[in-house]
Amino acid sequence: MENISRQNVELTPFRNDFWKEFFDRHDRNKDGQIRIKDFIAGLKNEGHNVPPYILRGFEENFRMADENNDQIITYDEFMNMIKGKQGSRYKIILHKYIQHTVGTRRRYGGGDDMLDGPYEDEYSCSPPKLCMAVFSLLELASFLYDWIYYGGRITDGSLAQILVYDPKRRIEAWRYVSYMFVHMGSAHLLVNLLVQILLGVPLEMVHGNFRVLCIYIAGVLAGSLGTSISDPTVYLAGASGGVYALMTAHIASIIMNWTEMRFALYQLFIFGCLIVVDVGTALYGRYSGDDASSRIGYVAHFAGALTGLLFGINVLRNLRVKSWENKVWWVSLVTFVILMLSAIIFNIAYPSYFPTQNV
Repeated sequence: MENISRQNVELTPFRNDFWKEFFDRHDRNKDGQIRIKDFIAGLKNEGHNVPPYILRGFEENFRMADENNDQIITYDEFMNMIKGKQGSRYKIILHKYIQHTVGTRRRYGGGDDMLDGPYEDEYSCSPPKLCMAVFSLLELASFLYDWIYYGGRITDGSLAQILVYDPKRRIEAWRYVSYMFVHMGSAHLLVNLLVQILLGVPLEMVHGNFRVLCIYIAGVLAGSLGTSISDPTVYLAGASGGVYALMTAHIASIIMNWTEMRFALYQLFIFGCLIVVDVGTALYGRYSGDDASSRIGYVAHFAGALTGLLFGINVLRNLRVKSWENKVWWVSLVTFVILMLSAIIFNIAYPSYFPTQNV
């Protein structure tokens, strides 16, 4: 599907006579002025079912161009907007409007093409989105090393022994994160790799490598901290904390970009179903294991999910910030910091709560 960006807008510039014709067409009183309220109302009444984000885009651009705040745009103000810094943004909205109303693009199989929302326009492969791919390769390499050299039970491998979260060796602080490189079996590994590639890479394409990496690592850390407190005798392996953080980071992105995203409700439903199914699987695995080393904590899933939701709201891009979203941002930040600091302090301050260290 063809996307419209600031770069390719400039490849098809509009001539001044186009802008004059456009202005005159919407100058309903022929007095050299466009009333913002009437302009938006006119777009709504044209019968094209113009999406709300396009209407908001026009209104926001016009209000920014209204130099004397009289809710009226003169031709000079209109052209100043077109030729100024705001011009590229306005052209994007206009392109969207033209595509929606004219509808000349077709699918290969016939029928009208579906237009993207502003969120979908942000997808980009430049620079390369490699973060999740690199971590997936590292997790695969760690698994294959122990499987090739030790076979059978993966957790007996030398790497697994060093990296897994062992409640009796929690004084080795790196284990709170490194356990993500250990997986209990090929199915465990495959599911995590598929999910973090299928969910992580799209997040990277919109929000960038660094933001997604922060959420992923925070989810892994939250998973081990939460498990150490709720289930102090349970071992922990796998990247599920980070994977769940990616899942709910998508939910955070949907919430904060609801009106800028197409099919937001359907996406929210799909991610909700994924989480419910995986939580059920994790609960079954937690309580069906016979020995302590096979009983892998499910709290890591919950802690990772909560981290992705709270921290995702703080870290991921919000394409159009609304007043209520600022309040949600601060509530999420304060809640996340309090929970993480509390878990870290508890791990340090109350060693008697945990199993005796075997180091």
